[in-house]
Amino acid sequence: MVYGCSARVHNRCGGLGSDPFFTWVKKVQAPASKPSRKLVDKLWSRKDKKGPKQDKQNGPTEFMWPRDLLVPLFTNARVATYSYKSGKGVKTTLRQLAEQLLNVLFQHRQKPDERQRPLVLIGHSLGGLVIQQALVIAALNRDFQELRLSVSGVIFLGAPFQGSNAAVLGKRLAQVTGGDLSLLELLQKDNPNLHSLSKDFCDSHHEWDFVCFYEDTDADYTLFKTRVVTASSATLSGRRMIFLNTDHSGLNKFSGENDENYALLLPEIQRMVDNGHSIVTSRHQSKEGEVAGNKHWLVPRGVNKLFTGRSEIIDRIKGAIQDDDGAKHADKQKVFVITGLGGMGKSEICLQVANILREEFWGVFWVDVNSDSIAKSDFISAATALGSSADSIDDARRIFSNTKNSWLLILDNADDPEVDYQAYLPSGSRGVVIITSRVSGCSQYNTVGSEELTSLDIGLSKQLLLRAANIDEDLWPSVDQQAEAIANLIGSHTLALITAGSYIAQGFCQLDKYPEVYGKQRKRLLTHRITQARPRYGDVYATFEASANALEVSGGEDAKDALRLLGILSMVHSSDFPLQMFEYAWGRARKAIKVSDSDLTIETVCRWHALQLPEFMEVEANEWDPYRLNKASHLLVSLSFVVRRNSPGRPPSLSMHPLAHAWAKDRQDLGQQHKTWISAACIISLPVYDYDESGDSVPHIQSLLGNMEVKTALPLGPKPTMVISIFIRCARCLSQNRDDSRFNSLLQGIFSALTIECDRPSVEYLTLYRLYAFSLKYRNDMPNFLKLQGKIVKLQEELLPSTHPDRITSQLELARAYLANGETAFFPDEQGKKAIEILEPLIKIQEETQPFADSERLSSQHELARAYCMNGQAQKAIDLLEQVVKIREENLPIADFERLLSQHRLACIYSDNGQVERAIELLEHVVKIKEGVLPIAHPDLLASQIGLSRAYITDRQVEKSINLLEAMVKVGEGVLPMDNPGWLQTLHNLACAYHMKGLAGKAVELLEHVVKIREGSLPATHADRLASQHQLAHAYIWDKQVQKAIKLLEYVVEIKETVLALPTAHPGRLVTLLELARAYVADGQGEKGVKLLDDVMKIKEETLALDNPDLLALQVELAPIYLKFGQAKGIKLLENVVKVQEDTLPISDPFQLMLQYKLGSAYIQHEQPEKAIELLEKVLKTKEGVLPTNHSNWLTLQHDLARAYYENGQVDKAVELMEHVVEVRRELPVDDFNRLTSERVLARFKEEA
Repeated sequence: MVYGCSARVHNRCGGLGSDPFFTWVKKVQAPASKPSRKLVDKLWSRKDKKGPKQDKQNGPTEFMWPRDLLVPLFTNARVATYSYKSGKGVKTTLRQLAEQLLNVLFQHRQKPDERQRPLVLIGHSLGGLVIQQALVIAALNRDFQELRLSVSGVIFLGAPFQGSNAAVLGKRLAQVTGGDLSLLELLQKDNPNLHSLSKDFCDSHHEWDFVCFYEDTDADYTLFKTRVVTASSATLSGRRMIFLNTDHSGLNKFSGENDENYALLLPEIQRMVDNGHSIVTSRHQSKEGEVAGNKHWLVPRGVNKLFTGRSEIIDRIKGAIQDDDGAKHADKQKVFVITGLGGMGKSEICLQVANILREEFWGVFWVDVNSDSIAKSDFISAATALGSSADSIDDARRIFSNTKNSWLLILDNADDPEVDYQAYLPSGSRGVVIITSRVSGCSQYNTVGSEELTSLDIGLSKQLLLRAANIDEDLWPSVDQQAEAIANLIGSHTLALITAGSYIAQGFCQLDKYPEVYGKQRKRLLTHRITQARPRYGDVYATFEASANALEVSGGEDAKDALRLLGILSMVHSSDFPLQMFEYAWGRARKAIKVSDSDLTIETVCRWHALQLPEFMEVEANEWDPYRLNKASHLLVSLSFVVRRNSPGRPPSLSMHPLAHAWAKDRQDLGQQHKTWISAACIISLPVYDYDESGDSVPHIQSLLGNMEVKTALPLGPKPTMVISIFIRCARCLSQNRDDSRFNSLLQGIFSALTIECDRPSVEYLTLYRLYAFSLKYRNDMPNFLKLQGKIVKLQEELLPSTHPDRITSQLELARAYLANGETAFFPDEQGKKAIEILEPLIKIQEETQPFADSERLSSQHELARAYCMNGQAQKAIDLLEQVVKIREENLPIADFERLLSQHRLACIYSDNGQVERAIELLEHVVKIKEGVLPIAHPDLLASQIGLSRAYITDRQVEKSINLLEAMVKVGEGVLPMDNPGWLQTLHNLACAYHMKGLAGKAVELLEHVVKIREGSLPATHADRLASQHQLAHAYIWDKQVQKAIKLLEYVVEIKETVLALPTAHPGRLVTLLELARAYVADGQGEKGVKLLDDVMKIKEETLALDNPDLLALQVELAPIYLKFGQAKGIKLLENVVKVQEDTLPISDPFQLMLQYKLGSAYIQHEQPEKAIELLEKVLKTKEGVLPTNHSNWLTLQHDLARAYYENGQVDKAVELMEHVVEVRRELPVDDFNRLTSERVLARFKEEA
């Protein structure tokens, strides 16, 4: 019999043999519309004598090929279709559909003579995936074993084994109609779940007969054509594939027995039917030879009711065990190995598999191989159960080897890396063995597969925790975030989740308090013992300690080295510690070992530091030899304590599970921890200048500092300075990688431990103070940065000659301090002047003592260019900095920090100087390079991205600016502190961009957030705080919250005038007064606004040249305001601007046309038509031939000239000109505003003529 599985989507689904409606339709062109009808399943047999329904005039109206072709041809077969529910309101999954198909088939094969009748399955489109999934399930479920063995062949018609691009369209349609998305999401192109399904199917059914058919024609959807399922997706590797000359929907439609596509399909069906009986009989005979049912069950305990997840792993184990490929496994025993960290649930998985497959095996036996004596006892017990006597493990193994009935042997706890567990495997090819081990190397024993057990996924972790905590399932959604926080905290470790749940269930703490308690009492929580269903070792830490005890008992050099390495790893971060760090540390130690312990400074590393390295590094050897390190790390890897990662392009590294990492520290007493900390600190700090260009050391330094306070560490060395030197090197790394918060905290800890004040530099601790000056600069504390740097320079000038490198460096830093202060000062030119006074003589000294490409000399020139720019000497700055950039580009790599810094600064000066296109080109280059080498939240990257966003805004590329800034916000959210200056500037710039795009509401929302944070973290006079307040007020005006704008602007004006006492003509003061005037005007306080505008305009006119662009722009903006309030000075302003611009702009410039139009309109509105006529006639005469006669601006000028004629009493000329305008504008749509306006004005002219 032949079963066809249709993939078509139906509104309802019957069972096999239900209502007499057909699944397939006639293969003719569909009518334009047809009534809907229910599509259900149909079972045909020879009892159904009906042929195709007939129309007396036109012949057959519908042709059902399963009924009309297959039923007559295969007289002994039952032919049936199967369909499924889908559509609006229906939720289903592929697995549910497959299980339903299996159960329906099972129900129709209950009689003894039916159970082993051959089956041929035909699946179209998604139906093919239903068949795939059904057979994979059947391979793992004993209930469907007979059914699976009876499948003599499968035909796939366009099955999307690798998904389809057409699923995207279907998904969108389902979203509109309210349909279920589950199946459509599964069908997305290259879905990994489909790949896994195909692999499982091919692995478990490679001896089954199946053929793949695929379409060779695109489906036509009127608006577009597409290949619904491509040939690569519709075929399976190594299997026969045949194309049919049709589109996807035509793969299961045939017009009759002469259909060319049917002629290709029929031979495959015929062959599967002809061979079916012999194939199925052979399969069943091989199975019937085995003794059915389970007789021997030697398993120590039942399954844990809390067991959660791991279904995929269990299915893989079952699939490997039940694989019936005799040729593949005839000569070898089936061995599956499960490895992983202690407490992950390896034994529980074995219990699950044993219980699921119990009836598959005549005997199931459990042997604990944790020790030879226990293993011997369990093997002898198994032999006794089999009715034989055994005195040794070898005797028991021989009994297993000679037992013909099927058996499953579980070898649990194969955890000793020194033991060869091959000795516990029965010889020969009979039976199935599952081994559990912490030793990753044990995976080599597998013959059918192995699995390294890792943490549960987050969803299952939450379920397990909440079940163990006895929290009612109805409450799970309300505590989901709390559960996720705990699961992440303990690394989703299976036993730790159960332990945490037990701790909560017993009332020791509440769910939401667990993270806090864990932070304070970690060891107590992880040694908490479960009272019910107690695990083998009792608690989390005990599972790890079992392997550590084995190492300690061993006492060999390898074991000692492994334990020492384990301790060192416990002091650094749990992830990705580079093994190369040990080599770099050894190299530095070889130099340090020659340095005496006397006459040390706080920067010196000496012999004492070198001798703190662990013995396995052999610091006194003449060459680096990683042999002992590699053996130690291999031993830890083999015990699953650590994972070795070999990522492409990266040095090998070691990682630990967070709980194993915590245990490795907590198992050491305080003295051991101190000794281990010093070793780890020396390994990291000695090579920090050599190794850390990529920032790999930062997380490990952070963890190191988190494990020890400075004041606690000082007594650990013979002299405090020896330990301080470690912290100084760590501080430099934090500074270089801009971990500003930890950098500052570390320095404050050093000051406190040494009991010295942070603002009084001394020669002894000068290095420390120089670092602290950097910290002040990074935290934007410019006044204190300037004070401290000044003191450092003064101290060095008293001690060092003018050419000494340290003195030059400090003077350079002082100049930088002035420049940094100038960036937020209201008088930046003064700060620039002070920097110039330092840098110009400094560079003269460097020119005499250093080569032209010297890094520090170039740095001084770089800063001098900054100073020139700040002092208003832009071209001088550009000339100097272009020279610096050229030298650095010729001598430094493309990603060098100094090179990028100079390129960034040059681009910013370009932008400030009006060369925006050059600025954008250079900044885009800098940002691209920095994105490839710096962390996403690095301040240097943020600075360049912010600079680029500003350049985009200046160039009116608002959309680009928004896209960049929104991406920055997305990656920085939750990573950067809320008060980080770069983060706040990013939000500020994004708000400005939103405002420029007309999104005033979004701008207000962002700026209110920025202002709130800056008001809480910056003084009232800080430039950044005032800038955000000013910008927020500007946004309020556009968002029609004028009263809020006035209140905020009046406050800002008061700060600038009274607290900062800015001069009357200071740009920072005038810009806020101007904004306040705008707010008054917008609020209807015209008199107040105009008076303030007069004051600002008067100051501008006194201080700026008549052709100054800023003055002209202001006049253009203010003219309409004056005119609105009837003040003729508005016309005077426009006349001045037009006059100036006529001398500088080309005659066709749109801006000039706009100004002339505004002036002409002003003349008309203020009853000066003669002036309007004179101006507009002159403009039209000048522009004649420059603009097309139908150009909008040209017609607008003519329109206004007509108005001027009319106002001047020249009605006939007005009508004549306006008729011309109306005639030309008839080319525009009938509802165009300009066309309608001209038509209305013309009608008025004629009416009043």
